[in-house]
Amino acid sequence: MHVKKSLHTRSYSLWILLIGLLSPLSTIAADSVKTLGWDDLIPEEVIAELEKRAAANINHNGGAGEQLMSPLLSAVKKELDGQQVKLPGFMVPLAGDKDKVTEFLLVPYFGACMHTPPPPTNQIVYVNYPKGVSPDLLYDPVWIEGPLTVGEVESELAVSGYSMNAINVTLYEEPN
Repeated sequence: MHVKKSLHTRSYSLWILLIGLLSPLSTIAADSVKTLGWDDLIPEEVIAELEKRAAANINHNGGAGEQLMSPLLSAVKKELDGQQVKLPGFMVPLAGDKDKVTEFLLVPYFGACMHTPPPPTNQIVYVNYPKGVSPDLLYDPVWIEGPLTVGEVESELAVSGYSMNAINVTLYEEPN
């Protein structure tokens, strides 16, 4: 009888140990979606170069500065390719119907691509979301979530440096 009780206690202890070891894995899986800000889409070396150029003297030779900066403004972070991410922004509709928007550009500020020149390619995400988003959300910030793909996608409004087949699009709320 003492042996059976000892085996039962060991078995119970093993289960507790196993649960304790596996619990962090479930937390890791739940936290596998990385929340990004728009600066996170720009390579660190590009940010450093832009800061360096901002500190330099202003060039008054017309569009020469824009031409020099163009490669910088289209640089993307290749290491983000395939990562599950969550990113806030505003939708610029590309496709859908009166009930839902199924394709859109996600941009960092309201009105981008519509009334002003588009943001740099590394500040635009082309989003495909077949489930669709209500057109009522076009004036509100949203969160997109899903695997991020690095690579240019050209639309009628702009060229994006990233794209996503979104698994979720929700109204923006401040992160906890």
